[in-house]
Amino acid sequence: MSGTEPIHIVGGGLAGSEAAWQAARAGVPVVLHEMRPVRGTDAHETDGLAELVCSNSFRSDDAEANAVGLLHEEMRRCNSLILHCADQHKVPAGGALAVDRVGFSDAVTTALAEEPLVEIERGEVDGLPPEEWDKVIVATGPLTSPALAAAIRDLTGEDSLAFFDAIAPILYRDSIDMDKAWFQSRYDKPGPGGDGKDYINCPMNEEQYRAFIDALIAGEKSEFKAWEKDTPYFEGCLPIEVMAERGHETLRFGPMKPVGLTNPHAPEKPYAVVQLRQDNALGTLYNMVGFQTKLKHGAQTEIFRAIPGLEQARFARLGGIHRNTFLNSPKLLDGTCRLKAMPRLRFAGQITGVEGYVESAAIGLLTGRFAAAERLGRNLALPPPTTALGALIGHIAGGADAETFQPMNVNFGLFPPPVMEGKRRLKGRDRKRAYTARALADLDAWLGLGQEAAE
Repeated sequence: MSGTEPIHIVGGGLAGSEAAWQAARAGVPVVLHEMRPVRGTDAHETDGLAELVCSNSFRSDDAEANAVGLLHEEMRRCNSLILHCADQHKVPAGGALAVDRVGFSDAVTTALAEEPLVEIERGEVDGLPPEEWDKVIVATGPLTSPALAAAIRDLTGEDSLAFFDAIAPILYRDSIDMDKAWFQSRYDKPGPGGDGKDYINCPMNEEQYRAFIDALIAGEKSEFKAWEKDTPYFEGCLPIEVMAERGHETLRFGPMKPVGLTNPHAPEKPYAVVQLRQDNALGTLYNMVGFQTKLKHGAQTEIFRAIPGLEQARFARLGGIHRNTFLNSPKLLDGTCRLKAMPRLRFAGQITGVEGYVESAAIGLLTGRFAAAERLGRNLALPPPTTALGALIGHIAGGADAETFQPMNVNFGLFPPPVMEGKRRLKGRDRKRAYTARALADLDAWLGLGQEAAE
């Protein structure tokens, strides 16, 4: 390594991996600490960096009219390792960017292992990082080890907020009955790596749907420990049976909505549809979209095999549930994600209270740049609040109400509203395009690309 003192990054998930890449690209050495495989977690299955433990989708890739698609594009322009590897290993998913999870993790691991300024050190950081580590990014994610979580609580005097996150089942493609199911994206919309026929759709009539909802509600669920029972779910990742309990029609207006789909096997319109999304590049694995669950495994196989087309389904992985923790960031962190009680520590990823793979990696990208600039004695301005990166970090670092802070996906509600054209109020897609065009122009200026383009 160079003579510059390294930045220590704790956690090799999406945020930690992205932070390490950004710091190294700025010329600053990094020691990336990942406890797996020395110590495992309840959700991870490998020792690979940036392992995806839930869905394989990075959600919409529409940079013109979707906030997360805009975040994708902003990160690409910032030389994001996570987006580069995702683009390399994308699989068909309609308008979404989804990846072969094994190929993606392998690519991130290889890139960082081959980066001369990055040293990967396997082993748990037990408690607060040593005092001699003067610049640290804690990117331990929602599955922070108990010892480190306890040390953070002791340091801040704050109890970590917590919520449950649920995992959807994955099944084998060759066990799906395609005499009942069919390939189609909603409204035949193609996306990255897709052709408009990116999902497998399993139809239900009204009788089948209502029986299915009753089974979900009655199915045997995993029991929580006493200390977990008051932990709220994140609204964007509710277990399928929790949604069912909110009303029989809830799922028909959520992940099982039948709109934009036509069943080639039957003339009648499906009453509800279960969608399956490709999970690996070979197309041998498909995950059940929106079917994160806390049902016990026996109940899952029985209930999900009642879905038309899945009667003989074989599951590569059944659903599950785990407890995630996050900081009250608006109260505890400054504008560059440093811990106010100990500024040598920065935090990145889901532990800061962002929700989603891309959002976690985005905060890793920013903290890697902030820490590198600080190490080099430079000032790095915050990204403009009109950008997705700026809106996201602004929300967690003071824009949100600390009294009611909850995990948040990137969305246009976090941005300053676009300027109206005369007296005409922008609506719909025009309004979204106004957000995205402004964001990308302001991001390019922040990156110094605007002047280069002019020259």
